[in-house]
Amino acid sequence: MRDQDDFLTIGRFARLCRLSVKQLRHYDDTGLLPPARVDPATGYRYYAPGQARDALTVALLRDLDVPLAVIAATLAAAEPERAGLLRAERDRVAERITRDRARLELLERLAAGGGLPGYEIALGREPERQLVVVRAVAGPGELAERIGACVGRLLAGLHGTPWRPPLWGLFPLDLAEGMRIAVGAEPDKAGEATEAGGPRRPPGGLERELLPGGPVVETVHHGPYSQLPLAYHALLAAVHERGLRPLAPVREAYLVGPGEAPEQEWTTRLVVRVEERTEEAA
Repeated sequence: MRDQDDFLTIGRFARLCRLSVKQLRHYDDTGLLPPARVDPATGYRYYAPGQARDALTVALLRDLDVPLAVIAATLAAAEPERAGLLRAERDRVAERITRDRARLELLERLAAGGGLPGYEIALGREPERQLVVVRAVAGPGELAERIGACVGRLLAGLHGTPWRPPLWGLFPLDLAEGMRIAVGAEPDKAGEATEAGGPRRPPGGLERELLPGGPVVETVHHGPYSQLPLAYHALLAAVHERGLRPLAPVREAYLVGPGEAPEQEWTTRLVVRVEERTEEAA
């Protein structure tokens, strides 16, 4: 059994490990860093010098804003597993930084323009389009990753099949977890083979989707995809201000994209089909 002199009081241990007494009490209450000994009569907490390394690790990781649950798992893990846990936390921080950078760019664009940027909104008609598509399920924070994967699968499936640019992105009106999205292309009918009197089955295991024609409200966005919310704000505001009823899916036509121009020159056409208005409704 350790001698009383081998233990450090909570105040001395806190100073040694760059933690506050309040933090040490909290870490004891949560089970993250319990003291080596608690005096049964007074309730005073005492710590062993050998606990200093764990305490310093906790202090360091908390300064890096690592969640307590991750810190607890890291302390309990063996050395190879610790590295994996910390790499996973690094990746989460990197994703958060990417999202924050996109938000910062949006705010900078808003501030530079003195408010919401202007978009030219047009009313028109869209022809019926027969697309071949690949589908995915995504949450709002996963759109960029899922769309990129869909583009890769689509182009691989279209290999050797003539199609007419641009690529199209199809999205629900409401962004939510578990939403179904698609990326598609319009086959070149002049070069598309037929079978049994109609279009052949989609190549490469792709699916077909018919986009109905009709009246639409549209605008064009110039810049990175992370700033598309600005264009959607203008487009959907115009739809509702005109008393129109939007119909899913929302369509994005990627006129100029990655690999074709710098990010600030990317060009995306946003199209929302609206309910046909009858003479009586008008």
